[in-house]
Amino acid sequence: MPQAEEMGQITTLNNRWSNCRIGITGASGSLGRALTQKLRSRGAVVIGLTHGPIPSAEPSDDAPQEWVQWKCSQEASLKSTLVSLDVLVLNHGINPQGRQTPKDIKAALEVNALSSWRLMELFESLALNAEPSIRPRELWVNTSEAEIQPALSPTYEISKRLIGQLVSLRWNNLTSNQRKVFKIRKLVLGPFRSELNPIGLMSADLVASQIVQQADLGLNLIIVTPNPLTYLLMPLTELGRMIYSRLLGSGSTDNQ
Repeated sequence: MPQAEEMGQITTLNNRWSNCRIGITGASGSLGRALTQKLRSRGAVVIGLTHGPIPSAEPSDDAPQEWVQWKCSQEASLKSTLVSLDVLVLNHGINPQGRQTPKDIKAALEVNALSSWRLMELFESLALNAEPSIRPRELWVNTSEAEIQPALSPTYEISKRLIGQLVSLRWNNLTSNQRKVFKIRKLVLGPFRSELNPIGLMSADLVASQIVQQADLGLNLIIVTPNPLTYLLMPLTELGRMIYSRLLGSGSTDNQ
C-alpha cells in the first residue's frame, strides 16, 4: 500500500500542469522561452503575451501554443485572455543599464512596475470573482534580486523595488478565504544570460528548471541565484514587510 500511495503522489505531481493554461508575458525572451519549454513538456498549454509582432516561425517546444498581442497601458484589453488562465506569469521587463534620464526612468517604471501592477489587479479581480475551481489560480511575478541588491542599473533597481513591494503588499493583505482561490508566487532571480544581460552567470534553462521545481514544492517565495546572501536577505525582507503590515492592522476587505 505505501508503494501504491507513493505512485499516486508521483502521478499527481506529473499531472499537475496537464492542460493547465498558463499565460507568460515576455514569452519571446530567454527566460520566457525556457519556461515555455519546461511547462509544455509537463503538459501545460502556454499562451505567450507579447508586445511585438506575433512570431511566424515554425512551431517549436519553446514556443507558446497561442500568442496574444498587448501593450503597456492597455492591460484591460487582455481581460478575455486572462479570464481563461489558470496561471499568469509576469515576466516582461526592460533594463536601461546605467541610463538615468527622465525618459528612461519613466519607461522602466511603466514597463517593470506599473504595467505589472495593473495586470496583477486585473487578474486578482478575475480570480476572486470567478466560479470555484479545483485549484487556485496563480500569479507569478518576476521581481529580480535587484529588489534588494544593486544590479549596476539604478533605474532598473528602483522599478524592481517598486513592483517587489507591491507584490508583498498584496501577498500580506489577502484574506484566508482569498488565499484558497488565489495564490501569489514571487520569483526572485539572480543574473541569467539574456538580451537584457548577455553576461549573466546562469543559463535561462537552469533558472526555468528551478522555478518550476520550486513551484512543484509549493513555495511562494522562489529564489534562484548564485548569490547566497539573497537566500538570507530576501526571506528576512519579506518577514519584516509582513510584520509591518500586520502591526498596522491591514487586511483586505475588497472582493470578499
